[in-house]
Amino acid sequence: TNHHRTTPLTPHHPAYLIHTSGSTGHPKGVVMPGSALLNLLNWHHHAVGGEPGTRTAQFTAISFDVSAQEILSALLFGKTLVIPDEDVRRDASRFAEWLEEMEVQELFAPNLVVEALAEAAVEQGRTLPRLRTIAQAGEALTLGRAVRAFHASAPGRKLHNHYGPTETHVVTAHTLADSPEDWNLSAPIGRPIANTRSYVLDGELRLSAPGVVGELYVAGEGLARGYANQPGLTAERFVADPFHPEPGQRMYRTGDLARWNTHGELEYLGRADHQVKIRGFRIEPGEIEKTLTDHPDIAQAAVIAHEDRPGAKRLVAYAVVRDGALRPEGIREFSRERLPEHMVPA
Repeated sequence: TNHHRTTPLTPHHPAYLIHTSGSTGHPKGVVMPGSALLNLLNWHHHAVGGEPGTRTAQFTAISFDVSAQEILSALLFGKTLVIPDEDVRRDASRFAEWLEEMEVQELFAPNLVVEALAEAAVEQGRTLPRLRTIAQAGEALTLGRAVRAFHASAPGRKLHNHYGPTETHVVTAHTLADSPEDWNLSAPIGRPIANTRSYVLDGELRLSAPGVVGELYVAGEGLARGYANQPGLTAERFVADPFHPEPGQRMYRTGDLARWNTHGELEYLGRADHQVKIRGFRIEPGEIEKTLTDHPDIAQAAVIAHEDRPGAKRLVAYAVVRDGALRPEGIREFSRERLPEHMVPA
């Protein structure tokens, strides 16, 4: 209670701190206030739904902000949180079987997992009729043949495409049509959620016309406080909002390219910088390169995201070694000791 605290708790106090990759070689700690998270959870409850007792899979890693949405929406609105073992989480075939056995009704997962689950379910002949809601976030949603077939196998299932960097969590959303026959080749990231604003701006911070590509900025209730103990970087990315009549309003520069379509929804068109996304995690290749060159036998390193097939990216590292005895296995082991699993080059 406030009796035990050094100051009364307010909506502006932090709800969580989650680290995201940094271009300087050091991760950045994003400080999310309670007000932003509560705005997201209230919007989700009214827009996406989920009655008390809804069985929600707690699938995402605790270092991915979507986990806060899974866990806290269950706590706030009386849902049942169902947690798979790690070996089930990593195996699409077992995961499909687990979802059916546990009668899971709601799943949050990045595109790569949605695709793998759809392929496994179609191959096994599982329709998973209890799974009524799938919310994809963290990556660009691809609508391949398996995803379409899986969705068509259970009429009434909803597929939602959510967008938002770690600095804002979810700030735009689009719900796909009930029938896959009505889907386009790609899905938009939609419109701003409740109490948030989105701007597509040119290099002079002027509003771009519909159909014109620009950089996406977001504002409103969803913004983080900034980066922990990094005021300079916070000031660089969280800037004054010139379009709001009230002084002191901020907007976040996402670094993502986007445009408004003819339906008044946003379309995501990639990054304006060198960041990549792997399984929903935003990664700065420079951070991995710096880690690799910390090895005494590596002179230079370069890291890219390699796409074997559309939507299936993996990190690939190239290294110039001083000692010819250093092999790829040694480089990978060195990386694994110093980087989180999603940043270890394949």
